[in-house]
Amino acid sequence: MHDKPYNVLVLCTGNSARSILGEALFNSLGKGRFIACSAGSKPVGRVNPFALELLQQQGHSIEGLRSKSWDEFAASGAPEIDFIFTVCDNAAGEVCPIWPGRPATAHWGIPDPAGVEGGDEAKRAAFKTAYSQLARRIQLFMSLPIGSLDKLALKQKLAEIGRIQD
Repeated sequence: MHDKPYNVLVLCTGNSARSILGEALFNSLGKGRFIACSAGSKPVGRVNPFALELLQQQGHSIEGLRSKSWDEFAASGAPEIDFIFTVCDNAAGEVCPIWPGRPATAHWGIPDPAGVEGGDEAKRAAFKTAYSQLARRIQLFMSLPIGSLDKLALKQKLAEIGRIQD
């Protein structure tokens, strides 16, 4: 049995939308079993207002959510990360920092809701879709018997979850 919370890092290039949604979902659904942060390779420096609006509507805390660089989590003194999930195709293809502790990694690509053209309702709908896809994958991940899976089996399960099309 794993007696401390698992540290999760959700990565995307800009760290303004999908990764922020993932951070909030992991922290809320994880109920203390998971502690999540998000980051980006090229953070835009602000959280998308549609992400914040949706999270508040869904009852999630938005306190402390900010766009930040993944360098914060590769630096000396950063918490050891157990799991890293990339949620955008750009971040998945980038050369990542060397993460202390060799975390399990998986790519869970989600279409970018921040890139949707059109009016506010189209953008809100895209954010709801991204939120639902992430919530489903995170719930499936949290239902895994993480402590009893070997590294290879865990890696395979994480990849399977990333291939799920909602």
